[in-house]
Amino acid sequence: MFFNVIILLFFSFLYSYPSFSELGNISIESFTKSKKILNKIHSENPITIYCQCKYIDKKPDWDSCGFKPKKDKKRASRIEWEHILPASHFGVNFDTWSKGHPKCINKEGKAYKGRKCTEKIYNKYRKMQADMYNLQPSIGEVNGLRNNYQIALINGEKREFGKCDIEIFNKQVEPTESIRGDIARTYMYMELNYPKYIKFNDNIKKMIIDWDNNDPVDSWECLRAKKIKINQGNSNQILEEKCKNF
Repeated sequence: MFFNVIILLFFSFLYSYPSFSELGNISIESFTKSKKILNKIHSENPITIYCQCKYIDKKPDWDSCGFKPKKDKKRASRIEWEHILPASHFGVNFDTWSKGHPKCINKEGKAYKGRKCTEKIYNKYRKMQADMYNLQPSIGEVNGLRNNYQIALINGEKREFGKCDIEIFNKQVEPTESIRGDIARTYMYMELNYPKYIKFNDNIKKMIIDWDNNDPVDSWECLRAKKIKINQGNSNQILEEKCKNF
């Protein structure tokens, strides 16, 4: 208990340290461009994040992980790039998400808001949305059903996608233990680099600290970060510290 309190205090200090003030992605504003770069990076390790399925030419190999579609076989047959921290979790902190903007008018003259409007108006949002450290390959159907739900620990081990170890229930999502550290460190990176738009509550912070401790970095996570840094220009401070031995 005391040890966890100390970690939380350190974490709070790290997040507030001036040199870490809103660094993040400063070079890529196109989500499409980021996905193209990531397709090349992940060609060295074509494995989906949630189900750990192999994929070839943007098509998942269900047999490689025992995956079975829940109901949307067509979407389950393609790879999509998933925002580990859902885009809406930071998008809602831009005024255009809820209020729109005078420039957000479609061809029929109707006003719109939300993600489309925010993407049009704010280059900061476009950079956050395109940040490759927050993007991972996922089976399309899993990505869709995960929606923008927050990570959590869910009672029970209900399997809705064959052997794929992910639970989605009551607007919450629980990933398998072997990737919880990857997800936790992505959350850490996003809050650290975009503090104006992202701030987790104490329960989430405690959980991601626990997930980080129980699932340390591996060689692929570290190599991926190095390749993203080359293409995106900014480092992942969380991983640079933890990947020193790789």
